[in-house]
Amino acid sequence: MSTRRKPTVEELDIDVDTIEWRGSSGEPGAIEVAFTGEWVLMRLASDGTNRVLVYDRHEWECFLDGAKKGEFDDAATPGLTS
Repeated sequence: MSTRRKPTVEELDIDVDTIEWRGSSGEPGAIEVAFTGEWVLMRLASDGTNRVLVYDRHEWECFLDGAKKGEFDDAATPGLTS
């Protein structure tokens, strides 16, 4: 496992207002992602603070794999808990 520290979006020197974001929907609270070289950025569309999470490609692939296998279905259903 890598011990390399991930950079923040500020350290990447990326202007989050000028990159192409892809959204899950047009609804408030939708997740948006942007792909920038080796990094995947994620934010909530309605979050006015511009907080951005940074993931490496391996983490992103693991997230997608878990989503496809239903790992997060409980989190997407209001009122359900594990």
